[in-house]
Amino acid sequence: MVKKHIVIDARIRPASTGRPVARLLEHLQDIDDDHRYTILLSKNDDWKPRNKNFTAVKIRFPLFSFNPINQVLFTIMLYRLKADLTYFMLTPSQPIFYFKRYMTMTHDLQMLQFNRRGRLPGWLHAIRMRGYKFLLWDAHRVAKHITVPSQYTADSVNKYHLFTNRKTTLTYLASEPPLPGRAKPPEEQPKEFIMYTGSAFPHKNLDRLVSAFCILKEQHPQLKLVFVGKYELYMKRLEKFANKQTRGDDIIFANKEGFVEDETLKWYLQNARAYVFPSLFEGFGLTGLEAMVHGCPVVSSDLTTLPEVHGDAAHYFDPYDIQDMAAKIDEVISNETLRKKLIEKGYENTKRFSWRRYTQQNLALFKELLNEN
Repeated sequence: MVKKHIVIDARIRPASTGRPVARLLEHLQDIDDDHRYTILLSKNDDWKPRNKNFTAVKIRFPLFSFNPINQVLFTIMLYRLKADLTYFMLTPSQPIFYFKRYMTMTHDLQMLQFNRRGRLPGWLHAIRMRGYKFLLWDAHRVAKHITVPSQYTADSVNKYHLFTNRKTTLTYLASEPPLPGRAKPPEEQPKEFIMYTGSAFPHKNLDRLVSAFCILKEQHPQLKLVFVGKYELYMKRLEKFANKQTRGDDIIFANKEGFVEDETLKWYLQNARAYVFPSLFEGFGLTGLEAMVHGCPVVSSDLTTLPEVHGDAAHYFDPYDIQDMAAKIDEVISNETLRKKLIEKGYENTKRFSWRRYTQQNLALFKELLNEN
């Protein structure tokens, strides 16, 4: 019997939002020998399959390309692969001329609400966003099925494009296990600190976290704030803002001197007084779960999907209210009973989610769309 051919567009795999495809590929190789897979990788991704029914192919086409030449050439390449099903794991990364059967994963709709123009002039960003909205509409319209990582995202997608209601499936993501190896402290160890990990995009609301930290310093003069995240454009802008608000050594940008090793990240998570998640918008919120699995109490924004994912294992604040943010952080770092309660609930909360179950749900969708069920 000829195995049906599934193509997975995994170009997003090395990025911070690439965790779902990375774990999907890992677990699919454990549970599915019945299909033939071709995995599309970005040109700098060195991922290699370990099963014979998986093949990796590097491609040069960028994500979200509005270039008509890229659109046409990518379409031709996909047709030549003769897939029975294609899975684009970042909406909208599909070429608009590809009409064979495909699924797409929509992480969130935050691009529609928050300005991430980077260094682009406003007029050019406005044109780019029109193109993005068209690609998003086209992806949701043509896709046979759409996967989303949270009920909040499902509701948002179904409200934004009403025609998606009957073809959207919630597939929860999951936390990673604790980072391997022995925790390794940084060269300069902060004694008392709160922390955040991840990007510094505008919707992450980190400027308000800096302002709340300045309020906290009045009651906790020894407290430090640690940011662990790629030191790129938005993190550099945040550093400039932070330097105007407080002393330079009160806020630590851990990635400024280079990549933070997993062992050092593990030390930060195990020794922080709290992990603060001030985001205004999330499609899921993996980093909060990863803090929980390391025994770090989470103080979180109460917006979008975060209460859905964190449940009763986080202490919530209004992310637009700097005073409330500071007060809720203070309650956690000052109250050892509350800290221990949050740590215990955090461990339990992470058990609600599973990458193996996530993969099984996706495989079931593959079979359904291939008419194998």
